[in-house]
Amino acid sequence: MSETLELPNGDEVSPEDVFLYNDYPYRLVWLDSDTHAFELSPLYWGDSGMDIPFRDREALVDQWETDSRGLLSDEEWAEWLESAVSDPRFGDEEVAELADELPAEWEPPGSDSSSTGGLRDKLGL
Repeated sequence: MSETLELPNGDEVSPEDVFLYNDYPYRLVWLDSDTHAFELSPLYWGDSGMDIPFRDREALVDQWETDSRGLLSDEEWAEWLESAVSDPRFGDEEVAELADELPAEWEPPGSDSSSTGGLRDKLGL
């Protein structure tokens, strides 16, 4: 069983959980380091140098902002994706990949769930 961390809002998360931190989906990563206990890894940008290390839980509490909400329901993640589509900070590819990772039933606007993704569909035939 994975070790868990209590977020400042009271949610318990493990490395398998996705949660909203500073208005972006993150995962917990435990570190084997003398200076940091864990880091928060952005779901799409993880391992790209954008991970945020913390020495302890208190450091996370100090940086917990109002747009950090912790664990979200499937419906809340779908709403977050819906707003991300129109947010210029997020590209279409990023939102599509996040949608694949998040626990939400969501399709990008204009997508057709009956499409098979074949060449004819891509050509609009």
